[in-house]
Amino acid sequence: MELTPTPPPRLSPSGAGTFEQCPRRWRFRYVERLPDPPGEAAVAGSFAHRVLELLMQREPAERTVEAAKAIARQEWPETEIGEEFQGLGFDEAESKKFRWKSWLAIEGLWALEDPKTVTVVATEQDIEAELGGVPFRGIVDRLDEEGDGLVVTDYKSGQAPSPRYRRGRLDQVLLYAAAVKESTGRMPVRARLLYLGQRPVGIDVTPAELDGVTEKLVATWGAIKTACSTDEFEPRTGPLCGWCPYADRCAEGTAEVAKRQNAKAAEDAALLAATA
Repeated sequence: MELTPTPPPRLSPSGAGTFEQCPRRWRFRYVERLPDPPGEAAVAGSFAHRVLELLMQREPAERTVEAAKAIARQEWPETEIGEEFQGLGFDEAESKKFRWKSWLAIEGLWALEDPKTVTVVATEQDIEAELGGVPFRGIVDRLDEEGDGLVVTDYKSGQAPSPRYRRGRLDQVLLYAAAVKESTGRMPVRARLLYLGQRPVGIDVTPAELDGVTEKLVATWGAIKTACSTDEFEPRTGPLCGWCPYADRCAEGTAEVAKRQNAKAAEDAALLAATA
């Protein structure tokens, strides 16, 4: 059965990011609906997000490390039997290591803020809005009320970016801020990423910043519609091909992976010869 590509009813940050990374991968994921199983880091991040979501829904005085531990114990059985965790194929030792890494991410919140002092407006807020004519949908980890206004907060359990890449990582929360403004009429004053156990990365929300990320979203949406109308989804090869679950379905991706493997083998051989 031949599939006819059509743009999604709404564009999410993950969908936009996938297309910008590689239109061919976007087609595999959003047109052919092929599974894109999350890796260990993504599953751990999802578990940490769930625990912190439930923690921050409690009264401020109840947001303690001990409470987080109790929530983690309560939520773990459901995660353990879930398809995503089971797909990792861990043995008991690997499962124990996974739980410890997930807990370190959760506990890392206290290195960044005292949860008892946060005024939470909403958690896991599902927001839909039209941004520059693009139907947008996102789920905001947290909306906080601070002295000078709303703050969009998103948790990250991965590695915090170097200064060179920080600005690019903030596009997601700036899009959330734009959607909050459109859907509620209130413009957030700041948007931030909390890299759990590491450091926060934030930015002041200004009309210029919102215009910039909206223009980028509009351009991506236009490119998606054009690709769907022509059914031409060109691959963008590079180092990430090695982590793409569809590389074996993509001739260019397969060739890129082989090229990099051969280059690495030649480099290793040259190093071995030099030290022999």
